[in-house]
Amino acid sequence: MQPKDTFFSKKLTINCRGVIIDFSVPKVMGILNVTPDSFYDGGRYSNEEGILKRVELLIDEGADIIDIGAYSSRPGAKEISVEEEIKRLNTAFKIVRNKYQDSIISVDTFRSEVARWSVEKYGVDIINDISAGDLDKNMFQTVADLQVPYIMMHMKGTPENMQHEPHYENLIKEIMMYFSEKVNQLREIGVNDIIIDPGFGFGKTIEHNYQLLKHLEDFKWFNLPLLAGVSRKSMIYKFLNINPDESLNGTSVINTIALLNGANILRVHDVKQAKEAVQLIQKLKESDLKNWHE
Repeated sequence: MQPKDTFFSKKLTINCRGVIIDFSVPKVMGILNVTPDSFYDGGRYSNEEGILKRVELLIDEGADIIDIGAYSSRPGAKEISVEEEIKRLNTAFKIVRNKYQDSIISVDTFRSEVARWSVEKYGVDIINDISAGDLDKNMFQTVADLQVPYIMMHMKGTPENMQHEPHYENLIKEIMMYFSEKVNQLREIGVNDIIIDPGFGFGKTIEHNYQLLKHLEDFKWFNLPLLAGVSRKSMIYKFLNINPDESLNGTSVINTIALLNGANILRVHDVKQAKEAVQLIQKLKESDLKNWHE
């Protein structure tokens, strides 16, 4: 008997500066926020010593990608200048590139100027844009010029107003149409290494987030790597009536469901637990395939 045509069997890859990353086994992206006001870890990694310790932990626990951001996107976060964002990133990039030259780095920014500087000065491998080009009209062309993989996320509104009673007529259909338009725009200008992120918590209620989680597999229609970023978010801690510090177990549960529903990348604060979830789901996958071959 032949194995089923499952989501796991699709071959999804991106080209990172000549290195092919294969998502047949999901990857874990570790978060490094060099911000004073991120919702969970704001201010923890604002100096060189703190950044180095964080990077060492991410690497030791097996992060496949290190995602570095210097602009908090939590609801109501304070706006900072391009110069301040670059200043914060510069310290982190320098530390990572000096000690871990071969690590894969993504820059979490919606500004094309910051994205270009990150790639040209520090050889950053991936651009991770929460606005999919909506907050900077030059971002798509910048990505095309730089020829690096691009993560584009769905967000309804802006970080300042995205949680002010977000409304959808049809959540999944609207997000699918949004990505369809964006993917076409990118491919027309020569961008092919695209990762999509449906944007848990960005312009979505708790109910919206769980609808999205339930229907995550629908996004395999694009045949592009799919990122899920649910780590310690309010869809977990507000629903369970706890705080972000207490939401690791809930995060692991939601990450596991995301993997079962087709996620190729988990963006997380806690790499070790996410890697374990990936390993367990891979074991489940292997067991399923073995059963179909017998």
